[in-house]
Amino acid sequence: MKRTLIGIVVSDKCDKTRRVDIERKFAHPMYGKIVTRKTVCHVHDEENASHVGDRIQIIECRPRSKQKRWELVEIVETALDIATHHHTEAE
Repeated sequence: MKRTLIGIVVSDKCDKTRRVDIERKFAHPMYGKIVTRKTVCHVHDEENASHVGDRIQIIECRPRSKQKRWELVEIVETALDIATHHHTEAE
């Protein structure tokens, strides 16, 4: 079974490559405070379909380069959908 994750695209400057942040929250082992950490994944996007701010689903794959070990599965939510969703909630 290959792992699948959902993250947000933070960079789309390279051709066919996206930089995705995966956020995770957990309780600090000693203090109990909720801590946020992020993992950076370099993702292969064959059609250059995703853009900055999009929420995408990625899956593990064989290494494509020094850093790319993930492939784009689908765009879960575009940046425009996220912006309009937050805008309507605020009203």
